[in-house]
Amino acid sequence: MADHDVVIRAGTVIDGTGAPARTADVAITAGRITEVGAVEGRGQREVAADGLLVTPGFVDIHSHYDGQATWDSRLLPSAWHGVTTVVMGNCGVGFAPVRPADRNRLIELMEGVEDIPGTALHEGLDWSWQTFGEYLDALERRPHDIDFAAQVPHAALRLHAMGDRGSDHTERPTADEIVHMGELAAEGVQAGGLGFTTSRTKNHRSVKGEYTPSLTAEHAELVGIARALGRINMGVLQVVSDFVDMDQEAIVLHDMAATGRPLSISLAAGSGGGRHHQRVLAAIDAMNAEGLEVRAQVAARGIGILLGLQATMNPFTRCPSYKEVAGLPLPERVAALRESARRSAIVAEYADFPLPFQGGFEQMFVLGDPPDYEPAPDASLAAEARRQGREAADLAYDLILGDEGRALLYSPIINYPNGNLDTARELLVHPATVPGLGDGGAHVGTICDGSFPTTLLVHWCRDRTRGDKLDLPFVIQQQCRETARTVGLFDRGVLAPGYRADINVIDFDGMRLHPPRIQYDLPAGGRRLLQDVDGYRHTFVAGEEVYADGEPTDALPGRLVRGAQPAPA
Repeated sequence: MADHDVVIRAGTVIDGTGAPARTADVAITAGRITEVGAVEGRGQREVAADGLLVTPGFVDIHSHYDGQATWDSRLLPSAWHGVTTVVMGNCGVGFAPVRPADRNRLIELMEGVEDIPGTALHEGLDWSWQTFGEYLDALERRPHDIDFAAQVPHAALRLHAMGDRGSDHTERPTADEIVHMGELAAEGVQAGGLGFTTSRTKNHRSVKGEYTPSLTAEHAELVGIARALGRINMGVLQVVSDFVDMDQEAIVLHDMAATGRPLSISLAAGSGGGRHHQRVLAAIDAMNAEGLEVRAQVAARGIGILLGLQATMNPFTRCPSYKEVAGLPLPERVAALRESARRSAIVAEYADFPLPFQGGFEQMFVLGDPPDYEPAPDASLAAEARRQGREAADLAYDLILGDEGRALLYSPIINYPNGNLDTARELLVHPATVPGLGDGGAHVGTICDGSFPTTLLVHWCRDRTRGDKLDLPFVIQQQCRETARTVGLFDRGVLAPGYRADINVIDFDGMRLHPPRIQYDLPAGGRRLLQDVDGYRHTFVAGEEVYADGEPTDALPGRLVRGAQPAPA
């Protein structure tokens, strides 16, 4: 009779604590790690890992699978990238609590903020819930490949407590309405939510262009909700902000964290090379020095958009002559765009109808295969066009017609100052930050950053040539133990006896990230970007293998994680 369910043999173990790599076996029984070292007993299954990395499963604390998890058992693309636990409900958007009258408004908000097709949400969501607890029950009824947890979104609380006034930025909640929002947040956390999230950025708008309801929430409202969680001594807090008034925002964040609840803040560097992010980090350092618990979630690479004929946008989306054919099926659109008269018209129109973001062709690149997420300025479309003696718009037109209209361009808009990732590295190594902001499940026509964990390995630990790299034990610690702890999950992210057997076996030398691709498999035929990767040989969740060399197994052991989880005894 076997001594263990699984034994992973002779791998290079990086255990998530920051300790150096070592050669060891890892034994699993009943979904938990039982031994790490020289395991003498046999496993019912033996996995040869000589020459391979063995790490904890990755914990991604910033995703938006709030809709997808209700209709899809596979939380892709994250699960392809070594992620074994995702946390959703970020940025103050989600689908509960909800009154029937507010369902469409929440869909419109998610469609606009997170670029998830409204048609897919309308068809995919069955709305078998109203309270946050009922939403969690609905999520729990479907088996999943990996673990997932939800947070209570501020936008839903505002609409539930204030009705239509909740999205009117000239209105303010009454004291009773703030109390009600706090009660709803506490009820959601007591039902199993990990915490409460809010958004204070003008980048977050509904599909109708309306700002997210929580944009203008003031000190009394935000701190009042946080205090409600402080009173029950449960739940974490998550904030995304524009930091327009840094001094005032620091007061709000301080007082939210002073309720005793851990707080994380989304943070990236601006595109202009400024040092605003350092002011935010200094404020976080000051709060932590005071004994509060505050971290920043930071990105593994530039935050940008993918542009192409199948994507939400391409360089010519706003040009009138392109709009005339924009609704055609891809093959017919490609044929129309190859007509010389239309080409000339669109290229000429671009000057009057450019894309509305900074950088233009100076900050637009061919993504490449494998994708280059740290392209040099002299690789931009503008630089290449100058070398060829032609207009950048003319070059871009040729490029988006590549691969029969399936080619993608990349424009890193945020977190890419000075044309490199040095500032991203500065953020990643700060003692009060953890990797995040991958947005798995969201921005399905513009961004595919659910591959951030793979970028941490491939780019930062192996392939980077334009600056300093990062050490593997540090990266694994940050993406596993530290992300888990940030949201109160102390039972995972470490390879040690008693911890959950969420494990990756990785061919580090053979890892290869492929370019994103469009797939039309959301409800109602909606599109989404997916990104394949080679090198994840085995991914285990609770001791069951869920992916082998990128292919799914029949196992669906993933579960809804209800609330904070204590460390093993």
